[in-house]
Amino acid sequence: MYAASMFTPRHAAAHGAATYQATGMEIQVASADAHRLVTLLFEGFDAALADAQGALSTGDVERKCRAITRAMRIVDEGLRSHLNLSAGGALAQDLSELYGYVAGRLMLANARNDSAMLTECKRLMQPLHEAWVAIGQKNGNAR
Repeated sequence: MYAASMFTPRHAAAHGAATYQATGMEIQVASADAHRLVTLLFEGFDAALADAQGALSTGDVERKCRAITRAMRIVDEGLRSHLNLSAGGALAQDLSELYGYVAGRLMLANARNDSAMLTECKRLMQPLHEAWVAIGQKNGNAR
């Protein structure tokens, strides 16, 4: 009586692609060593910021909020919370403070719809990402 497409979500193709990407990411995470996991966090942060910038440019508030929240969780729950402050000394403390600053700027960027703050966060995190990748390459952990 009703066409099957009537009950299909409007963005079924996009949802299918997202599911495929999520499955691919789950496979990468399951098989990754600790160094690769941190690399994936940095890559996820970059992707979340790019998504947030795109959402800002199109006025998609819901997508912007989801993307910035994802970036904040990566910084707070993925990077900052796993620092070993007692063993890491001053470097770990400095990273913790930087991650705290970036998380705060992300929150403000979300509240103010501020693309420049997102760019600042990317600029602050990019050297860490690049250094982390270089360490992996030096130690034989390609990508």
